[in-house]
Amino acid sequence: MSEHKRKRGRKPKIPDAEKTLDLPSTAASADDDDVVFSVSNVEIIPTTTNPSISSAAATTTNNHHPDHRPRRGRPRKHPKHETPEEKPPPLPRAGHCRPAENGGADFAGDVEPGVARVVPAMDAVVKVFCVHTEPNFSLPWQRKRQYSSSSSGFAIGGRRVLTNAHSVEHYTQVKLKKRGSDTKYLATVLAIGTECDIAMLTVEDDEFWEGVLPVEFGELPALQDAVTVVGYPIGGDTISVTSGVVSRIEILSYVHGSTELLGLQIDAAINSGNSGGPAFNDKGKCVGIAFQSLKHEDVENIGYVIPTPVIMHFIQDYEKNGAYTGFPLLGVEWQKMENPDLRVAMGMKADQKGVRIRRVDPTAPESEVLKPSDIILSFDGIDIANDGTVPFRHGERIGFSYLVSQKYTGDSAAVKVLRDSKILNFNITLATHRRLIPSHNKGRPPSYYIIAGFVFSTVSVPYLRSEYGKDYEYEAPVKLLDKLLYSMPQLQMSSLLWCLRCLWLILILDMRRLLTLRFLLLMVIL
Repeated sequence: MSEHKRKRGRKPKIPDAEKTLDLPSTAASADDDDVVFSVSNVEIIPTTTNPSISSAAATTTNNHHPDHRPRRGRPRKHPKHETPEEKPPPLPRAGHCRPAENGGADFAGDVEPGVARVVPAMDAVVKVFCVHTEPNFSLPWQRKRQYSSSSSGFAIGGRRVLTNAHSVEHYTQVKLKKRGSDTKYLATVLAIGTECDIAMLTVEDDEFWEGVLPVEFGELPALQDAVTVVGYPIGGDTISVTSGVVSRIEILSYVHGSTELLGLQIDAAINSGNSGGPAFNDKGKCVGIAFQSLKHEDVENIGYVIPTPVIMHFIQDYEKNGAYTGFPLLGVEWQKMENPDLRVAMGMKADQKGVRIRRVDPTAPESEVLKPSDIILSFDGIDIANDGTVPFRHGERIGFSYLVSQKYTGDSAAVKVLRDSKILNFNITLATHRRLIPSHNKGRPPSYYIIAGFVFSTVSVPYLRSEYGKDYEYEAPVKLLDKLLYSMPQLQMSSLLWCLRCLWLILILDMRRLLTLRFLLLMVIL
């Protein structure tokens, strides 16, 4: 019994071979190249794992010989590492980590400059605070109650900031706040492009521009390209990042400007407050501005982005003219020529394609050369198909109005027309389109005239929305809707005649008012 008596002390545990972590199988060799990880707007370049550390760990875990018996009592202490190769890695600093190659998280202690950095474009995104005072179109001599809103924006070259036009519509005061700052800086509105829904701001305070690097614009992305939308949407106060891919590229309807321009459809979440925020590609360059989304019970994650061609058109228009002049439009109403019988009736050959002009705006410059029933074969040397599209990129087609929107106000364009089976070439001057009932007042208060108790005001879409609500397309009188959708402005002589009729009506009302005052005076005397 005495021989089998166990000595006092704690018996050391024998490590189980099945539970031992085998590090050498997952360690990278010293000959492996550096790998660049790109996650949204953070670029991390991990260093190569040191193989000596992995081999030392393997030696300590696999040194249990079958004949070796564990020593009773307290376990033996390992000697300290004296050589530089055997020293353990330093403890990781807070906030410095890099993804490991075995799927876990590998921490890096001393991060060299340029190893882990945030793309400067993130610091260029600002939060826009605006106080709005909208006019009362039903009572044009008054204004509605003030309200405030917040949106997003980003800095560009020349000490300027871009955001959406509807973010600063009817503005009274605009302030900007940088990322990580607690100060709001007063901003000045330089230009507002209502059609393209873009506004340009600037800040005179030099403190605002300290440490702010402007974003760089990239090319028009392709389908399935990754995009990252950055902004300040609802749900929090700090910056927010959502990612997705480009789903569609085509001519879209811009709700705020009631126009049709080039746009991108993405599947990234765009919520209230994201308006004006930039959309970056995987290289950290801006490829668009978030401005609207589709809300419907049958759709999910459909957002729209203003692409770089529209943005550059707005910037260059401001730099060229000192103000925003707008996007020119072709002042015609056209129809497709996909019906073969219609093409034969118009005298088109089998190899000829184009669109037919139905009506021409009498006030547009195109009315001097173009006529109804003309067939537009090409625009600026680019042939137009029977469905009104032109080649865009490889495997893609787009509406030919894209070619018109690339021009500036006052530019000329070459148009090839088929008239009476004859091909004619014209050079037309492009201008902005003027509607009979304007879709917006470009931030100006409505004009009105009061006489004899009657208030005369111009009809516009904001007036219809103010008088009949958001469903004005169903609640407004049919005659007004007919003028809004189908009528075109008339010649200047017709406008002069209309003014004469209005003056005649005013004179009649003045005479009735004078007769009424004279009758009241006679009654008082009697």
